Amino acid sequence: MTNPLQLSGRTILVTGASSGIGRATAMLLSELGARVVLSGRSVERLEETASAMQPCGHLVRPFELGNPEGIAEWLSGIVAETGPLNGLAHCAGITSLMPLRVLSLKHAAEVMRVNYESAVALTTSFSKKPAHQPGGSIVLVASVAGFVGLAGSAAYSASKGALIAFAKSAALELAKGGIRVNCVAPAYVRTDMYDRNLKVLTPEQLEQRVSAMQPLGLGTPLDVAHAIAFLLADTGRWITGSVLTVDGGYTAQ
Repeated sequence: MTNPLQLSGRTILVTGASSGIGRATAMLLSELGARVVLSGRSVERLEETASAMQPCGHLVRPFELGNPEGIAEWLSGIVAETGPLNGLAHCAGITSLMPLRVLSLKHAAEVMRVNYESAVALTTSFSKKPAHQPGGSIVLVASVAGFVGLAGSAAYSASKGALIAFAKSAALELAKGGIRVNCVAPAYVRTDMYDRNLKVLTPEQLEQRVSAMQPLGLGTPLDVAHAIAFLLADTGRWITGSVLTVDGGYTAQ
């Protein structure tokens, strides 16, 4: 039986692969046969991810996305090792739970730089030859916060909203070159980023918020990884400029 999700012979760059959605994505892609280039800030944690993956010549190439100006050179170095890439799953990002009364322009700019500007740099670099194979696929991890308001998350929401708008325009521009650009938009998922909300909310408050907003409850990183794999594989070959919402019913209300 043919598996339309099969990724054997393909090389895919995954950012944020040291934890959460990025780690789950890297592991799933390896199970589907892909060779994965794992990126994140911690070499140790990236190597932990790689050691848990199906062997396929995976590479660990750390990078600090707070420096988007260096992405083009970094990606060129990767391509020189691996050859043209087939896909990019941009899972890295930072959260921000900060009320407007204490939100500074400096903090808002930092969130935008990591969550939005890094995606722009990765996409533009991937789109240039010889970085990609024909029919390449880019998946950017956005958030339901990009199109649904959430008190205390203005900076984060703005960065994810910008990401979604960028992906739609990039999809139109890159379609003539055979490159697809899509987003996945998770709601609350059990990750380290989710746990950091406990610094400002009690476990009971956070559980109540999730229960009230997500009829299917709290998601897992693998739930989002499945959606990313779907868009990277041939199952998504006729999909571009879309946002696949993976939110347990959050936006259905």
